[in-house]
Amino acid sequence: MTMPISTNRLYYGDNLNVFRNHEYFPSKSVDLIYLDPPFNSARTYNVLFRDESGLNSDAQMAAFGDTWHWGESANQTYYELVHGESTTVADVVGAMRTLVGTNQMLAYLVMMTARLVELHRVLKPTGSLYLHCDPTASHYLKLILDAIFGIENYRSEIIWKRTSAHNSAKRPGPIHDVIFFYTKSATYTWNDNYTPYDEQYVRKFYRHAGEDGRLYQLGDLTGAGTRNGETGQLWQGIDVTAKGRHWMRPPSDLDKLLDEGRIYVPEGGGMPRLKRYLDEMQGVSIQDVWDDIPPVQSHAKERTGYPTQKPLALLERIILSSSNPGEVVLDPFSGCGTAVTAAHKLGRRWAGIDITHLAITVIKHQLQQQLDIVAGKDYQIIGEPQDVGSARELASQDRHQFEWWAISLVGAKPMNNDDSAVAPGGRAKGKKGADKGIDGFIPFVEANGKPSRVLISVKSGDNLGVAMVRDLRGTLERENAAMALLITLSQPTKPMLAEASDAGVYESHLWKQKYPRIQIATIESLLKGVSPKLPPMLNPFVTMQRVDKENPEDKTDLLL
Repeated sequence: MTMPISTNRLYYGDNLNVFRNHEYFPSKSVDLIYLDPPFNSARTYNVLFRDESGLNSDAQMAAFGDTWHWGESANQTYYELVHGESTTVADVVGAMRTLVGTNQMLAYLVMMTARLVELHRVLKPTGSLYLHCDPTASHYLKLILDAIFGIENYRSEIIWKRTSAHNSAKRPGPIHDVIFFYTKSATYTWNDNYTPYDEQYVRKFYRHAGEDGRLYQLGDLTGAGTRNGETGQLWQGIDVTAKGRHWMRPPSDLDKLLDEGRIYVPEGGGMPRLKRYLDEMQGVSIQDVWDDIPPVQSHAKERTGYPTQKPLALLERIILSSSNPGEVVLDPFSGCGTAVTAAHKLGRRWAGIDITHLAITVIKHQLQQQLDIVAGKDYQIIGEPQDVGSARELASQDRHQFEWWAISLVGAKPMNNDDSAVAPGGRAKGKKGADKGIDGFIPFVEANGKPSRVLISVKSGDNLGVAMVRDLRGTLERENAAMALLITLSQPTKPMLAEASDAGVYESHLWKQKYPRIQIATIESLLKGVSPKLPPMLNPFVTMQRVDKENPEDKTDLLL
């Protein structure tokens, strides 16, 4: 029995594991899937933050790397696919191994195949899937999609012009992405979508203007062939049957159009023509080349800093075309959350998945900034720790993901890490750069607009001691910061609390308050809503547009 997805959800974790939990995603439970997976282009994708002054910072935080490697995990997934239920999928994956070898590309294709099999399962019979990729692997991905969805369910290869013209060494400039459109069956949701006429077309065909200034073009009122009924009768003394034609509407309709001023009658006689007003035309039905939606530019108000971020208008077009209000939209590679933002704005239910807590934090900020919706109230987050026990489990699985999650509890900005600290698929690895014991910081403004900050250090182990507070105190003085916050998974010792108290207070001239220079907050207390005593912080994330709920098309600036 299919269980409908009744609430909006944001999942933290590997999307393949999330899909395979059928309680989360029962078969035939999703109406539309949009996925923009990493392209295996050996890139590191960053989140753009504000600096302490509130301006956009050149320093970025590496969120995930998209280079995949052939290893035990890829080989195990390959084995599962070639011995799975679908012989077609097994044949295609086996052929890919013969063609490309056991390398990064095959690891990527195996990763994608396993997920596309699950996406096909969760899609409703009337559902659609849009796979966004670039030419790096699009030709391979289409063969995989054909094997999973069936060649007969291929609908379109959409070309999106993602950037303006630029030079490229010894080849035409690469300026487009590919979006493959497949459906689950021959019966699928489709809503006509239109684009405005271009100016050249308007100038050529809408050359007439009425007294009210409305532009129109003239069209035929007759069609080829004679008729014996009403449409073959005389109208305004004109016998169209003598010319082997018939009226396209009955005389009574023509009389009404004439009274409304919608028929042009040439002076001195001649065949009447129908006035087709420009402002009443829907436009041009969308084609498979989309060059009318520009990419997210560096100065765009909706920009978050992800190089893979797609324009809100692009997602809106896809969602409007292939879903209806109240239906479920899924984005299994959510990134900065553009798809779920567009889905919510357009009145769809939604589910998003991402493998990093940093991305989940970005999405939460975006949803709150743009749509005034809050986690826990307007949608669920599944996979984030809800208690100390689940926090310990995350810390044991991935210490750096734990740190990203922990600092998000206080709204802090993560410290920069180097590219080598990001493993394929989004897992942080190794030590994050030269962070000097600092995992994050909270920017705030002091008197005269002077930027200042609170340093954050996160400790996930049980072996806590006073030396940790002393080290943080030394870092605080060395970095000339205002305050420091130590977040611990276990309860701090009495000597730790005494050392923190001995650090004294910080007096804010702007906020007219005194704050402890060093504070210790436990995960338990933060989960219970007990916040450290800190000055009002600057929003560390790049500010995005707010969407007016009364008028979703209207966007205004929001500055937090």
